[in-house]
Amino acid sequence: MARSGAEKSGLMEHGLEGLNHNFVTGRLEDLVKWARYRSCFPATFGLACCAIEMMGAGGPHYDLARFGMEVFRASPRQADLMIVAGRVSQKMAPVLRQIYDQMMEPKWVISMGVCASTGGMFNNYAIVQGVDQVVPVDVYAPGCPPGPQTLLHAIMTLHQKIHDGELTQRKVGQGAGLVIEQRDGQHFDAPVVIGRR
Repeated sequence: MARSGAEKSGLMEHGLEGLNHNFVTGRLEDLVKWARYRSCFPATFGLACCAIEMMGAGGPHYDLARFGMEVFRASPRQADLMIVAGRVSQKMAPVLRQIYDQMMEPKWVISMGVCASTGGMFNNYAIVQGVDQVVPVDVYAPGCPPGPQTLLHAIMTLHQKIHDGELTQRKVGQGAGLVIEQRDGQHFDAPVVIGRR
């Protein structure tokens, strides 16, 4: 597009003749949210058969690398996303909480599979009946085991929640996987439950 003489002289007068409208403006909050959802680093925390499907999602066929999260971090201090893949035993629950506490803020949790979400078929004293009793869960991925497509859908749902700014404040308490109503009528948000239609 050709510029008029007044526009050219105005740009040259301010020392901006090289820019020619090649700059972007925006809010800092939007830039931070964009950086957060484009750079989630998942922690390696596979507990049962769902972990095989999680590994499949990181393979070349499903290609988690296109979301900028191809490297599963072995150190919780380098991760900000925990994918709990499989059933959580009572002995493993304190370890899971310790790893979650060591992760950097802001941090998110995806509960992958029916065993992690509700205890699944293991309705006994040895298995935690829902990982939301140990850590706050942001997105549930249902299935037994959920395929890599379901995990990718859960990750994209989490990215959308981060982008929309729904996760700017952490949930209250340890569990926070349920809707909790206080006596004064105040509601806490529940996590998103996704599934196949």
